[in-house]
Amino acid sequence: MKAVVMAGGEGTRLRPMTSSMPKPLLPVVNRPIMEHVLRLLKRHGLNETVVTVQFLASLVKNYFGDGEELGMELTYANEEKPLGTAGSVKNAEEALRDDAFLVISGDALTDFDLTELINFHKEKGALVTVCLTRVPNPLEFGITIVDEEGKVERFLEKPTWGQVFSDTVNTGIYVMEPEVFDYVEADVSVDWSGDVFPQLMKEGKPIYGYIAEGYWEDVGTHESYVKAQADVLEGKVDVELDGFEISPGVWVAEGAEVHPDAELRGPLYIGDYAKVEAGAEIREHTVVGSNVVVKSGAFLHRAVVHDNVYVGEHSNLRGCVIGKNTDIMRAARIEDGAVIGDECLIGEESIVQGNVRVYPFKTIEAGAFVNTSVIWESRGQAHLFGARGVSGILNVEITPELAVRLAGAYATTLKKGSTVTTARDHSRGARALKRAVISALQASAIDVRDLENVPLPVARQQTARGSAGGIMIRTTPGVPDSVDIMFFDGQGADLSQGSQRKLDRVFARQEYRRAFPGEIGDLHFPASVFDSYTGSLLRNVDTTGITEAGLKVVVDASNGSAGLVLPSLLGKLGVDSLTVNPGLDESRPTETSDVRRAGLVRLGEIVASSRAAFGVRFDPVGERLSLVDEKGRIIEDDRALLVMLDLVAAERRSGRVALPVTTTRIAEQVAAYHGTQVEWTTTSPDDLTRVGRDDSTIFGGDGRGGFIVPEFSSVFDGTAAFVRLIGLVARTQLTLSQIDARIPRAHVLKSDLATPWAVKGLVMRRVVEAAGDRFVDTTDGVRVVETDGRWVMVLPDPAEAVTHLWAEGPDDASAQALIEEWSAVVDSAGR
Repeated sequence: MKAVVMAGGEGTRLRPMTSSMPKPLLPVVNRPIMEHVLRLLKRHGLNETVVTVQFLASLVKNYFGDGEELGMELTYANEEKPLGTAGSVKNAEEALRDDAFLVISGDALTDFDLTELINFHKEKGALVTVCLTRVPNPLEFGITIVDEEGKVERFLEKPTWGQVFSDTVNTGIYVMEPEVFDYVEADVSVDWSGDVFPQLMKEGKPIYGYIAEGYWEDVGTHESYVKAQADVLEGKVDVELDGFEISPGVWVAEGAEVHPDAELRGPLYIGDYAKVEAGAEIREHTVVGSNVVVKSGAFLHRAVVHDNVYVGEHSNLRGCVIGKNTDIMRAARIEDGAVIGDECLIGEESIVQGNVRVYPFKTIEAGAFVNTSVIWESRGQAHLFGARGVSGILNVEITPELAVRLAGAYATTLKKGSTVTTARDHSRGARALKRAVISALQASAIDVRDLENVPLPVARQQTARGSAGGIMIRTTPGVPDSVDIMFFDGQGADLSQGSQRKLDRVFARQEYRRAFPGEIGDLHFPASVFDSYTGSLLRNVDTTGITEAGLKVVVDASNGSAGLVLPSLLGKLGVDSLTVNPGLDESRPTETSDVRRAGLVRLGEIVASSRAAFGVRFDPVGERLSLVDEKGRIIEDDRALLVMLDLVAAERRSGRVALPVTTTRIAEQVAAYHGTQVEWTTTSPDDLTRVGRDDSTIFGGDGRGGFIVPEFSSVFDGTAAFVRLIGLVARTQLTLSQIDARIPRAHVLKSDLATPWAVKGLVMRRVVEAAGDRFVDTTDGVRVVETDGRWVMVLPDPAEAVTHLWAEGPDDASAQALIEEWSAVVDSAGR
């Protein structure tokens, strides 16, 4: 049997290490990752190997040659362009047509028993056997579930936390029969997991999963790269090490000079012809490459030092990676998580702080204090996006410098000369950050339309009018000292998961586009923004019957930007209205839940005393809406969703409504009663937006005050929801309390459980296993439905170490019992 080693990846997340070196050549304990892979293949009799190459292909070919030094026969299949995981193997089809073959990544460290994998494949008579393993965090991998016979039942590539239903993942190691090539188109980008496997499963082809025992680490990040070194030194992975173990865990390669007065505390590795002077201290999990010089007084702990590096006297290296041919001068200090590229000079007594990236060929001056990455003045950050864009404490986590780099990364994802719309709320912090954002966009050859202070829905609507995207800066709801930097696509919606990942990659690589002097973008301030918004709103939303109904409404603008658009809108609607808290208050750009509740109580008192038809309260940026009925009673947000749904469905009598899967199933009863149907979505706003764009969608909402009015916009818009509500109430001639009373009571309870990141995948697998024969819905997280209709949903939080649970039953006690039952399942996995 032949093997295919895939060695064409760029390894962008590992930059600057991979700026001048392909990822498969990165050394793990002084030997390229791919060499560890090739030696594993040889141990299992797979001596004939085809290597697929693309990025810096010549370096891979020059290093391994024809494989003679390894006692193997290597040939190469070169890709002119990236062809994807399946396309690259298809490119080597001529050499693989005769028999089954094994596919393995050249940049993952493993000691799996490949012989057992191959035997399993043959025993099952499989077309494809996927090698699986279990990992704590399955987000970056394809998650898979197999039945008792090993046949693949479910497969999902690179899920979000809401899609995780197991911790059993695809390792990218496959055994395949040559017939699989019939499903791969030549010379185009095709992926196994995203394109080929779904088609094979659809046709009922035999795809099996083999759960391997042993070590496997996808060396895709700096953290996993350093971890792989430690795991080899700890003996957790069965690989060959060059050299001699001179004392337990202390490995020294041929020709290395280690002074007897040097202090060595293993496990550690010192490469061939390295020199360690007296007084140097090298501690656990350190790898010293070939020809490295470690001077007296130097201290190294969990440091990975590539070949030909000079480590000066009294320098201090902790948890960092140092690229080849770099000089670390006297008393320099490099902190945990920092990465220094190839051929750099780190000056005397300089300090490189943790997680800083210094790209190749850079000089850090003597005495410098470096706390941002050195590329051209930029900085990397993991997990950029949260639930509300990029969020953090103002001037601590979200600084003007960070705003500039974020805007530069966003601009780099767009074409030169594109237009971006910018906006903010009424806080001073948002105003300052927006100016930084505008400068960065212009400097990246982007024209800017600045709306200044407008409600969030207005910013979205204006972005959709000819802009390539938009940026809105607002105070984080309920957190006065934090801000959100929100990014929009060309339709004014939040960036999709894919677009977020693209922006994340550009930001992580820190390779931003800069404009030439003649390309600096323009800055415009569009006029009549509010008139444009209200005019479009009134043209698209049905307002018939409002004037004739003679309704009186009370509107609370919450001293926010929603109040900016209300005067012209209310005048054109012809409704008798009383507006409270209309003025902007810079000291209150957001409000806590307690303040909001108190505001609703006061609104209810005004509605009851003024005998109004109902009252509404906007959030400070006009995105969300809360309701008070004609009796002054607060309609809770989850009930308000059902009330709005009943009104819309009763009038339209057909179409779809978009609701997240956490919504009570009473919504299905309400929709069906009026001849409409529910389309269940994930809890992500961009998924609701996706469904909201469909012509058949008549309504959408999230049960937290966010409403979608599809005839006007596919995003949450409090003002549009308000206009639609007035029209619906005017035409139905029923009060909100009457509508609320005819809808059955829902009994949905929610609970949050602290869950360490390391066990989130395990939690979801345990939930699926515990579900047994019950119906399981994996639209978002895992929703388990009992035979009597009760259900519980388990959803890992994408940004925090928390798992969310929802349960619905015929009464609160039943729902609470479900919450307790499944909380125990989640807790058991976390122990």
